[in-house]
Amino acid sequence: MKSPVALVRCAEYDEYGVNEAVQRGIDLLGGMNQFIRPGERIVLKPNILVGDDPNKLVGPHPWFFKAIAQAAQKVTGQLSYGDSPGFGKPLAQARKAGLQEVAEGLGIPLADFEHGREVEYKESPFLKYFTLANGVLDADGLISIAKMKTHGITRITGAVKNQFGCVPGLLKGQFHVKMPNPHDFARMLVVLNLYIRPRLYGMDGIVAMEGNGPRGGSPRAMRVLLFSPDPVALDATVCRLINLQPEFVPTSLPGQKWGLGTFRDSDIELLGDRLEDFVCQTFDVVRRPVPQMSQTSQYAFVRNLTSTRPVIDHAKCGLCGTCVRVCPVDPKSVNWHDGDKLIPPSFKYDRCIRCFCCQEMCPDHAISIQTPLLAKLVQKIL
Repeated sequence: MKSPVALVRCAEYDEYGVNEAVQRGIDLLGGMNQFIRPGERIVLKPNILVGDDPNKLVGPHPWFFKAIAQAAQKVTGQLSYGDSPGFGKPLAQARKAGLQEVAEGLGIPLADFEHGREVEYKESPFLKYFTLANGVLDADGLISIAKMKTHGITRITGAVKNQFGCVPGLLKGQFHVKMPNPHDFARMLVVLNLYIRPRLYGMDGIVAMEGNGPRGGSPRAMRVLLFSPDPVALDATVCRLINLQPEFVPTSLPGQKWGLGTFRDSDIELLGDRLEDFVCQTFDVVRRPVPQMSQTSQYAFVRNLTSTRPVIDHAKCGLCGTCVRVCPVDPKSVNWHDGDKLIPPSFKYDRCIRCFCCQEMCPDHAISIQTPLLAKLVQKIL
C-alpha cells in the first residue's frame, strides 16, 4: 500500500483557522482514532530546539500544537507532552516557546524529558542501545509535532529528526561525538524512529524557516500543514515542496531500506490540497548530497580544507558563550582559546566534528555554515 501524506492549506496563524486545517488533515488520514485508542497514554512531542518566541519559527506554533492536542483529547484523556531541548530545562524552554501556557490550559502535564533509562533494540539494523526519556518510555504512544526548517547536517529538520529530542539532556551531544559521519548520524535517527514508532507525524509549514536553520534562518511563507503516519514520506514530500531531491536528505535511503517508510514519489499517496499549489522553487536550502566524513588523521587535513564549517560573524556575536557551552568535543573546538572573553570565541577546525551544535544554538544568529574556497572550486570542476 502507498504511504498517505495529507497536505492542507492554512494561510496564517489564526487559532480557528489552524484548528480547522488540523482537523481536516487528520480526517483525511481517517481520523485520530486510526492512530490512538481510548485510555492510551500518549505523549505529544513538539520540536523545542530552544525556547524562542513563536514568531521566530524555531518550533511549531502554539496553535498547531493546541489543535493536535485537542484532536487527541477527543480520543484519550491520558495526554502528556515534552521535549529535550538543545539547551536549558524542558519546562523553561516550553514556556518561552508558548507551549506550556497552551498545555496548562488543556490540563496536559509536562512529561519527564530530563531523565531516562537505557533500552535495548535487539532487531536494530544499526544501533542496539539507546537512553530515552522517561516520558517517552512511560507512554503507550507518541505523536510527533515538527517544524518545517532547514538544517546544516540533514538538509531539513523534519519528521524523522524530531525524535532526536527523545534522548534526554547532554546525551544528545555524545551522539555527535561518537558519530561524526553525518550518514551514521542519520542511520541512528532512523533506528530511533523504528524503536519509538510514533503513531502520527504532523508538520507546521505555515511559515517555514529557510537559509541558516534550524534557529538562525529566515521566514518563508509556505501556507501548508502536513500529516502522515510515515515520516520518510512526509519528509520526502517536504523536499518536493522546496525543490530538493529527497535522496539528499540522509535519512531517506536508510529509512526506506529498513522499513521506516518510503521516499519514492510512486509509493506516496497525496491527500487534500495539490502539492503543486505549494511548491517553492527558490526556497533557500543546500541542494547537494550530504558528504561522507571520516575522522581518520589521514583525512583530517583534507577535510578541514574542503568541508563546510561554522563561522562566527563578529559583528553579530553577543559574547554569551552559548556556542562554547554546547560544543560536545573535549577539548572544545570553539572557545576563548586565548582567554579573552571580551572578543568573540574562535574555532580550532582540526577539533571540529561538524555537528553544528554551535550554529543551531546561537541566540544571536551569529554563526553560519560556510563552504571553504577550495571546496567551492572543486564543486565547480565536478
